[in-house]
Amino acid sequence: MSVKGFLIRHVQWPLMERLKENRTRHYLRELQDAQDTSPPQLIERQREKLKRLLRHAVHNVPAYASFAAEWEVSRVPPEHFLQRIPVLSKAHFRRHANEYLTKGIDPTKLIGNRTGGSTGEPTRFYLDRRAVERYEAARWLGLSWHGIQIGDPCVMIWGSPLELNQHQARQYRWKERWLKNRLLLSAYELDERRLDTQLALIRRFRPAYLYGYASALYMLAEMMLARGWTVGIPLKGVVSTAESLHEHQRKKITEAFEAPVINEYGARDGGIIAYQCPRGRMHAFSENCYLEVVDPITNLPLYPGESGALLVTDLHNTVMPRLRYQLGDVVALSSQTCSCGISYPLLETIDGREDDMFISQSGKYVHGHYFNHIVRNMESFRTFQIIQHEPQYISLKLVKEPDRFQPADVNRLLAAIRSALGEVSVQVTYVDQIAPTGSGKFRYAIRECPLTSGQALE
Repeated sequence: MSVKGFLIRHVQWPLMERLKENRTRHYLRELQDAQDTSPPQLIERQREKLKRLLRHAVHNVPAYASFAAEWEVSRVPPEHFLQRIPVLSKAHFRRHANEYLTKGIDPTKLIGNRTGGSTGEPTRFYLDRRAVERYEAARWLGLSWHGIQIGDPCVMIWGSPLELNQHQARQYRWKERWLKNRLLLSAYELDERRLDTQLALIRRFRPAYLYGYASALYMLAEMMLARGWTVGIPLKGVVSTAESLHEHQRKKITEAFEAPVINEYGARDGGIIAYQCPRGRMHAFSENCYLEVVDPITNLPLYPGESGALLVTDLHNTVMPRLRYQLGDVVALSSQTCSCGISYPLLETIDGREDDMFISQSGKYVHGHYFNHIVRNMESFRTFQIIQHEPQYISLKLVKEPDRFQPADVNRLLAAIRSALGEVSVQVTYVDQIAPTGSGKFRYAIRECPLTSGQALE
């Protein structure tokens, strides 16, 4: 047992709760109680929270003030009233952010945050402590399903903290190491030449689990398997987050680290939305958020099992409510229940980002997974990146597999692209590597032109 972890659980956290009124463990107990209730009870609990949020938003938030009169006379359930409010796009929110602040709130007393801005301008927003603590509680609940406790040692394969200077970055790493029992390894510095050093750091730290970007964990796993190396210590799990986790990545990570892969689904501007249970299903934390899935073109609601754009309503962020916020991801809800006994509702699939979807010349959309499946079946390429700048203009970056490259595979790939998208112009460039985005993530499929939609706030 980790002595530092024991001290964090039994000394540091009780002190935080007493001196700083941290309520993370209180919210964790609430979430634990909720997961044992029946699905109808969960729905009713969520409905009451949504009702309180809507009442607050229409009376106290300028962006929603025009709905106040309608709210007062409405007799429909809150989830039906919510559908009368336009979808909130990131672009609209960025331009009108101040209108979403609750009246009388002093932003200097709030917690400022921002998205990574991996394909465009970052989105800046505010939270209060209680909302952040509820996110953390959801993460710890999901980890607890796999035997991971608060304070357990963790190695994080992560990007750099956003907007920190060198001194602040050092402080951040110190706090992570000594107050949270986490060792940070940079996702930017994964290099076969330093693999032995990085594995030695992991072994010396003896983590209970690893936590990192799906692509970074996959890259590390591939390097280990190529050399026949293992991490050499037992792990409770490897937590994949921040990116879509593909099945081929899961298999490689499981093989390399000899541990189960646990999928975490969340976002800076959406909180911790769902966690994978030991049976492999993704449970959404309905106590913290209300989720909708809509057609990405029309914004009309979709049935469970149908993939579409995810809309998130954070039920606890009352300082800056964002109702029906279009997170940018493509998911499908599920009407099934899970045999694990956890009552939280299920996500059927998480298909990645909305801007991973491409527009064909005929107006249909094609998910970026399509290109990933094609390239993965070709031995000529180590990796790739495809970007749709305009519906008819594509750029394709390819990293060759030196000993296996076949020029005919390039023609096969171009034919597959045009089969899906129509007669598009494709600019092919051969590169030595695909650089990560500013936050350290790797993006393989990116659409820069907008999907047509007339019903969202743009």
